[in-house]
Amino acid sequence: MDWLDRFNAAVDYIENNLDGEIEYSLVAQAACCSEFHFSRMFSSLLGISLSEYIRRRRLTKAAFDIQTSDAKIIDIALKYGYDSADAFTRSFKKLHNVTPNAVRDTGVQLKAYPRISFQITIKGDVELEYRVERMNTELRFAGKRQSVKTSRAFKEIPALWRKSNKDGFKQALIDMSWVQPKCRLESLVGICGKEAAITDEVFDYFMGVRYDTEIPSNMEEIRIAPSTYAVFPNVIDAWKRLYSEWLPTSGYELANLPCIEHYLGPGHKIKHELWVPIIEK
Repeated sequence: MDWLDRFNAAVDYIENNLDGEIEYSLVAQAACCSEFHFSRMFSSLLGISLSEYIRRRRLTKAAFDIQTSDAKIIDIALKYGYDSADAFTRSFKKLHNVTPNAVRDTGVQLKAYPRISFQITIKGDVELEYRVERMNTELRFAGKRQSVKTSRAFKEIPALWRKSNKDGFKQALIDMSWVQPKCRLESLVGICGKEAAITDEVFDYFMGVRYDTEIPSNMEEIRIAPSTYAVFPNVIDAWKRLYSEWLPTSGYELANLPCIEHYLGPGHKIKHELWVPIIEK
């Protein structure tokens, strides 16, 4: 598969430059996709960020160098991108649970993180339903922002909606929605960050509704430019399968706009959808 070759080429670039400068733009270029698309794909497929993978690989190589050479610790630290022995020691100990100097003692237990490779895994024949929606006008939403930890998003976001149900904010949004719908995004929405590729540890989650009139004084607005979206039923399942199954072979990549979680009103067969902004490759 072409996308496998491209992603493995990106890993080749990383491995060849562990002891030098790694330009994230060149990593993405090797994969023939945009930087934010590659970063999001990478973290979704592996469960760790691109920067964390590079850190682990460098510290794995550094441990081998300490064990098999007489090079000074500071020289090995500089080789793998650390400006000082102290910074290197802190990072090394965080990963290996021992200091670099202790590695030269016999019997020390270390952690080795091997090079990754992307391969095809047969997961079954469970289909992933989707449709493509083209929004030709700007979308305007009213609501509030909340900070969410990326690693805990699947737990924190449902908790935010439960809280909004108790404090009346959800009902306020409902009262503002489902009136004169102009598009398929007619119900409660959760807008995730500023772009589809969320690479920061914390992002803003905007809870709101599409709204055309004056924004209430206790709320703020977000405007999203016209775009094309791939829309998937079932938010959590879609998030889990989007990057590993759909995007690699879809002919699309992520657009520089946020993903939208859409919670439909009563009477709909599907309770929620994930709207993913896309552009053709």
